[in-house]
Amino acid sequence: MRITVAITGASGAIYAQRLLDNLDPSVHDIHLVMSSYAHQVIGQELKGGLQVSTAVKQHQIKSMNAPFASGSNPSDVMVVIPCSMGTLGRIAHGYSDNILLRAADVMLKEKKKLLLVVRETPYNLVHIRNMELLCLAGASIMPASPHFYHGPESIEALADTVVSRVLDHLGIEHKLVSRWKEEPE
Repeated sequence: MRITVAITGASGAIYAQRLLDNLDPSVHDIHLVMSSYAHQVIGQELKGGLQVSTAVKQHQIKSMNAPFASGSNPSDVMVVIPCSMGTLGRIAHGYSDNILLRAADVMLKEKKKLLLVVRETPYNLVHIRNMELLCLAGASIMPASPHFYHGPESIEALADTVVSRVLDHLGIEHKLVSRWKEEPE
């Protein structure tokens, strides 16, 4: 599967790191793009920066030379994690002035899976309407709302409760968290 992972400047870089940690580039064709502000947030939130396999193909935000920038060669799935409300709004209204936004636009127009892991609270009416537009266009909105019923003992384990749901929606098997009412291994 070709997977595009996009990281915006919203807080929650750990979600992107944990997703990348759990995607196998020997099994999937993984592409990564980061917004300008993503680099700043990663610098603040991840000690040692973002750790990315050399097998993951990285693309500059202003480049339009990635294969997934065209409807003739879209990714199978795109995950924007974390997704800022600014990025969500630009996607909802069809702005495509960088590779991240263009890739999301391609996913919608080609009816491919687009997952937006939003990081904002509270939502205002503009956020909700933008989410509604995107839901109607075929995107999945996945608020980064961790769960606590399995007793996570670290920040990584807490982040994995969100990442596990992303992997579920990608159809990728994992053992990050035990299923509801399932005994842990």
